[in-house]
Amino acid sequence: MQSVVQFLQNCRLGKKQVGHNLTVFPVMVAGVTDPYYLTLEQAIDSGVLVVTEVDASGNVNRLKLRNNAKQPILLIEGEELKGAKQNRIVNASFLVAGKTATTIPVSCVEAQRWHYDSQKFSSGKKVMHASLRREVQYCLRESLSRGAGHRTDQGQIWNNIAEKSKRMNVSSPTMAMSDVFERFEEKLSDYSGNFHIIEQQVGALFAIDGMVTGLECFACSDTFERFFGKLINSYAMDAIESADKTKAVPSVQPGKAEAFVETIKKAQGERHPVVSVGATISFESRIAAGTALADGETVLHLSAFRKEEASGKNHVGFQRYSARRSGQSRMFNS
Repeated sequence: MQSVVQFLQNCRLGKKQVGHNLTVFPVMVAGVTDPYYLTLEQAIDSGVLVVTEVDASGNVNRLKLRNNAKQPILLIEGEELKGAKQNRIVNASFLVAGKTATTIPVSCVEAQRWHYDSQKFSSGKKVMHASLRREVQYCLRESLSRGAGHRTDQGQIWNNIAEKSKRMNVSSPTMAMSDVFERFEEKLSDYSGNFHIIEQQVGALFAIDGMVTGLECFACSDTFERFFGKLINSYAMDAIESADKTKAVPSVQPGKAEAFVETIKKAQGERHPVVSVGATISFESRIAAGTALADGETVLHLSAFRKEEASGKNHVGFQRYSARRSGQSRMFNS
């Protein structure tokens, strides 16, 4: 956890940017370094990373990766992979070593398809909506704490996507998460146009309807820039759903944003092995919880969300889902 604390101590918050009911505080750090890895999208688009089903029959919760590059490849939690027998998301952030073949734990985000539409996966060029990422991360931390690996609750993910599709009036023949994003492409663009990257920015703190909801940070500004639009859309998807034009959006004071970061610095953390390089650090404080991917003592990616009991029910995207309320835990993936 010391590596996470040290990383955050070197960060500072910039002037907030506001678009509708979504507020973003830039996170900056001086002296950022260049990445020594490729991102998943870079690697797939250049052809050095090949992602396929584990075999002809496929496994819902595992995929095979072959990294043909000398550099490692960075995968970020919630990143979408499209194609093969069904679309998936990466369960956690991983660093895959160069010249390596391995399998990674994933979750399905397209419940009603199980047939090939391509042999290889392409980058979905999106990150799962933030409220579902928080739910997935909750299950992940539970699994890691038991020594059960990077597992998630597949049933809960399918339920969440189905419920969100219904609430947002999106009809998808295969219940694909990507169809929800595509349906709201114009509104997402309307949100994203209000935000811009500033110098030395490596992350962002997000607030919806006046409440701080999440923090995303990277070791390199170049990497953050590649994920900036995807992360804006991830949070904007929840902001669109919860927007109420009849009410004024409360202003988010910088002190609230700073307090959220400070509580993470005081969190209790635990280090866990990953599938290739580095370690997953899970952490939890009184009001926030999250995970980080560390390569040695270098934090490559950090993601934290306001805990459910601390967020109340101010906006739909961050309410508790029925599967969690019932106390039923359907754990899949390995």
